[in-house]
Formats: sequence, structure tokens, C-alpha cells
Amino acid sequence: MNDVKGKWIVWLGILSAVIGFFYAPLWLGGIGVILGLIGLATPRKSLAWWAIGLGVVAFIIPYLS
Repeated sequence: MNDVKGKWIVWLGILSAVIGFFYAPLWLGGIGVILGLIGLATPRKSLAWWAIGLGVVAFIIPYLS
């Protein structure tokens, strides 16, 4: 996977995780984690870890309240 495609995948993961804080956190947080895991195959590993972390937090928030 080339750098540009990987960057788009990771940014979509971050975006879905952030939107997951406000709407459908289980679905969008899970999508953020999955796209972050796919992004680990690209050179943008730090952004991929951000997508994974934000997705996990968005996924866990409904269980804390």
C-alpha cells in the first residue's frame, strides 16, 4: 500500500473515531480501530496508533456512563 492511500485510510479512521464520540460510538469507534489496524501496514504508523486509540476510547465511552 502506498503512502497516500495509507494516509487517507488512517485519516478516515481518525475522523470516524472522533465522530464516534458524538454519534454511534460502538460502530464508528470500531470502524476507527479497524482502519487504524489497516493503517499499521503503511508508513504512517503514528497516525494509525492515534486512530486505534481514539477508536478504543469512543468504543468504551458508552460503557462508562
